[in-house]
Amino acid sequence: MAVAKKTASKATQKEQLLHLVLGGELTGLDGVEFKDLAKVDIVGLFPDYDSAHKAWSAAARQTIDNAHMRYFIVHLHRLLDPDSAPKAKRVRK
Repeated sequence: MAVAKKTASKATQKEQLLHLVLGGELTGLDGVEFKDLAKVDIVGLFPDYDSAHKAWSAAARQTIDNAHMRYFIVHLHRLLDPDSAPKAKRVRK
């Protein structure tokens, strides 16, 4: 009996857009300078924004009582291939 192989075409595969989730205690509430780089929490690398957002949310909830503790999602795919990054939306005044 032959087993059918599951193959995904490029049209059905989700494009990998790398995201990094990290966080740590900041020196102040008005900036993005970490108090101690040795203590920065690297949550992980994720293949898409949705999974990165879930990890960010879980990590941020664990430190909700510390106003100086912040977690961030870094769009690595935009750094690796800046030409493919979507253009920022311009707001007309």
